[in-house]
Amino acid sequence: MIDTYLQPLPHGITLSCRAAGLAGRPVLLFLHGFPEGAFVWDELLEHFAQDENGCYRCVAPNLRGFEHSSAPADASAYRPKHLVQDIAALVAIETGGTQPLECLVAHDWGGAVAWNLANQLPHLARRLAIINSPHPGTFLRELKTNPAQQKASAYMNFLIREDAEALLTANDFERLWGFLTHEFTGERPTPWLTEAVKDQYRAVWSQGLRGGCNYYRSSPLRPPRPEDPAAAAVELPASMLTITLPTLVVWGMDDAALPPELIDGLDAYVPDLRLHKVPGASHWIIHEQPALVRDYLSEFLRQPS
Repeated sequence: MIDTYLQPLPHGITLSCRAAGLAGRPVLLFLHGFPEGAFVWDELLEHFAQDENGCYRCVAPNLRGFEHSSAPADASAYRPKHLVQDIAALVAIETGGTQPLECLVAHDWGGAVAWNLANQLPHLARRLAIINSPHPGTFLRELKTNPAQQKASAYMNFLIREDAEALLTANDFERLWGFLTHEFTGERPTPWLTEAVKDQYRAVWSQGLRGGCNYYRSSPLRPPRPEDPAAAAVELPASMLTITLPTLVVWGMDDAALPPELIDGLDAYVPDLRLHKVPGASHWIIHEQPALVRDYLSEFLRQPS
């Protein structure tokens, strides 16, 4: 059973959360991406909260800017330091500040937050699990040097436009359905996108899209343009890129937005890496192959940290 609640944080942000499992158990924290919401994790929340699957407390917040979470209007409020602060505060509340998360699990933009938190505050988690979310080191490399990645990420420069929210909302979110049905999937069928799932997405999107678009406005990691150097002007030191936590990466190899080159050289930044490549899966692998994602995560959780 999924519980929903609003969780105020000490610094004035409130996150709307979905959770399963009793408080006091080891915590699994799940972070969603764009244009999603915390509901995408429901199947995993319920699975890992069951006694035979580990007796975890499983929590999935809607990130700031999504669903009923606080949604500051200013794009600067979505810089990584603020997003990491939100999750660090939530970790302290869920764990009582006495122990780390058992695992931080993340996809897409949630992964961007998770990579940063694992680098800056590694004591907050025992493990990290990433699903189709590029490490900032490999993503910066590809945005700078690979025309194919620049083309695949061109949608980012659409999402920073001031009229992006209006265009995304028009005609019953027509452009957003495109993200889910062909832009990130390579035109593959999407039988998982049932009317019931569409209604869950509509419930998130109808609360507003400015926050979600502000993630892109606040980040320079997007393709360069003549009027905007974007990623071409960014340099990240090794100290900001190294991940010391045991890390699981699950990668759908047919992700049209985040192609497989992004996992090349990942072990240089993540020495303790378990990598699973999934042929035939797209960016939306959590929807497409939930049982496979669940099994990889189960195996990872059973390994010593």
